[in-house]
Amino acid sequence: MPSRDFKRTDRVGAELRRELGLLVHSAVRDHGLPSVSVSDVEVTRDLDWATVWVTALMPEQSLQAVKALNELKVEFRRELSRSMRLRRVPELRFKYDDSVDKGERIEQLLRDSGDAGSSETTDE
Repeated sequence: MPSRDFKRTDRVGAELRRELGLLVHSAVRDHGLPSVSVSDVEVTRDLDWATVWVTALMPEQSLQAVKALNELKVEFRRELSRSMRLRRVPELRFKYDDSVDKGERIEQLLRDSGDAGSSETTDE
């Protein structure tokens, strides 16, 4: 019998990402939070905890946004229990996903080194 490629934790994580994306979007609008979006959700194997990774439009406001989302996590969990068909909704913890910021920084460094390298070849 072939193994399933998609584990239950992956399915629950994908559904949580969709639902939390909507909830976070409305919380940003309703509570005047800095603009953030849900980039990923990681669920533990026992489905007790879900780590929600968010990215911010303005990285300098990311700390404020994550703090506000963690304060709203009880409300989010209550809404998820109404909208999802799970026996028990995992506890939520919000964290900032800095991979986009790191990627932009690397891209900028590569662009800068490419500019320096091209000016050296044109001087010869």
